[in-house]
Amino acid sequence: MATTFLSSCPFLRHHSHFRKSSSFCCSNDAEASSTSSLPKSTSCSYTRRWYNPSIRRQLNEGVEIVRHWIEADQPSASEEKFSVVSYNILAERNAWKHRGLYTNVPLPYLKWNHRKRVICEELLMWNPDIICLQEVDKFFDVSEIMDKAGYVGSYTRRTGDAIDGCAIFWKAHKFRLIDEESIEFKRFNLRDNVAQLSVLEMSKVKSRKLMIGNIHVLYNPSRGDVKLGQIRYLLSRAEILSEKWSNLPFVLAGDFNSTPESAIYKFLSSSELNFMSYDRRELSGQSGCHPAEVLGVKKESWRPFFCLGSQTKGFWTEEEVKVAAGSADSQVVGNPFRLTSSYATLKGPTTTRGATGEPLATSYHSKFLGTVDYIWYSDGLIPTRVVDTLPIDILLRTGGLPCEKVGSDHLPLVSEIAFTKTSDESNTNSQ
Repeated sequence: MATTFLSSCPFLRHHSHFRKSSSFCCSNDAEASSTSSLPKSTSCSYTRRWYNPSIRRQLNEGVEIVRHWIEADQPSASEEKFSVVSYNILAERNAWKHRGLYTNVPLPYLKWNHRKRVICEELLMWNPDIICLQEVDKFFDVSEIMDKAGYVGSYTRRTGDAIDGCAIFWKAHKFRLIDEESIEFKRFNLRDNVAQLSVLEMSKVKSRKLMIGNIHVLYNPSRGDVKLGQIRYLLSRAEILSEKWSNLPFVLAGDFNSTPESAIYKFLSSSELNFMSYDRRELSGQSGCHPAEVLGVKKESWRPFFCLGSQTKGFWTEEEVKVAAGSADSQVVGNPFRLTSSYATLKGPTTTRGATGEPLATSYHSKFLGTVDYIWYSDGLIPTRVVDTLPIDILLRTGGLPCEKVGSDHLPLVSEIAFTKTSDESNTNSQ
């Protein structure tokens, strides 16, 4: 069956099977064939209209949704840049298994054929160089479309009964894969989640290599020990792989199932965490992020979306300590990388960002409204721009994601990242 794409996406015009659609309007798209040539003023908008008879009221009537690039002048940025998307695309099996999360979503917008088309439109609209997907249970459906658009990729399926996993795609003409590692956390008593590490080399600049990490952290809000253990182990494997290739810069994307003011976020953005000073059930900060609770705190400002737990010391069993730290004798976990969030680096307006600079919300359904998705970067890299998320009032008008023009219950994050200048480049520019 032919798959429909947006003819407004620049490099899709060359494929004869693409059918024209007027749902999106992307300005200045003629130059979007490469990341570096994307116009600074690019924005994409669309109007979404649908009626959900189950709640007998019209949602998002006449609402225009626009996502803009936010950029900053980065003097340390070199000319070598690449763009990254991180997107939890909501596995088809999960959408139906947890149907109660999508009570406001009309049935046609929950079906995979609709969501597949919309998800691929979303992905290709931004023309990213690297794509990190989570909750992929229709890999061959997505891979077929990505292949036609010039991408190659790899997939790691979760262990156990789950049939979804993580996938990384990259533009075949811009990068080549030189190393990779698939991580199955089950082997380390860390549940059935998986993660990926890929080492990519830029085709035109052989000296530029980077490591991409992709992870979907365990959801269970009360199992902070497992969440921390998964991230800790991924970072330890990333350190080994980075050193193997002479200390590569690192981009880590994914759904971390942890909010921006949580202890787990603190661990990612710092060198270590004394996790014993936190309640295991509050490490991820997910408690209190039900939409009704979130909006009831301070509705007029749309700011209370960072759900910090009590941070009171809770009882940890020896086994839980071992899961979190890798050793029953340790109370501290270390992060070998100095990671910074792309979105927190490039500040946005208060309508979309909170106190830490992170988006107010990257995911929205009937039981959750908040931020759990991130694109992190290490030393040697610097973000030059990001695609901002949506204001909360616009999200609320949809009644819940997915919807007509958003194919998942998450929003895709998009960041353009540059290698930092070498000493030779800096000296040349200063002369």
